[in-house]
Amino acid sequence: MRSDATKLLEAALKLPPEARAAMAGLLLESLDTAVDADAEAEWDREIARRLKDLDSASARVVSWSDARQEILGR
Repeated sequence: MRSDATKLLEAALKLPPEARAAMAGLLLESLDTAVDADAEAEWDREIARRLKDLDSASARVVSWSDARQEILGR
C-alpha cells in the first residue's frame, strides 16, 4: 500500500466504530458503479413483503442476541 493510503488507513482506524462503518460503506458503494435494475426492483419487492409481514405480525422476529447465538451456534 502506498504511503498516503497507509496514513489514511491509520487515521481511519482511529475513528469511532460508527464512523469507520460509515466510511467502509461509502468506500464499498464507490466500487459498485453498475446498478442492476432487476435486482433493485427485486429488493424493493422483498422489502415491501417483509414490511407487510411485520405489520401483519406474521413474521417470526427474534432479538439480535438470540439471532447471534443461533448464527454462531452457541
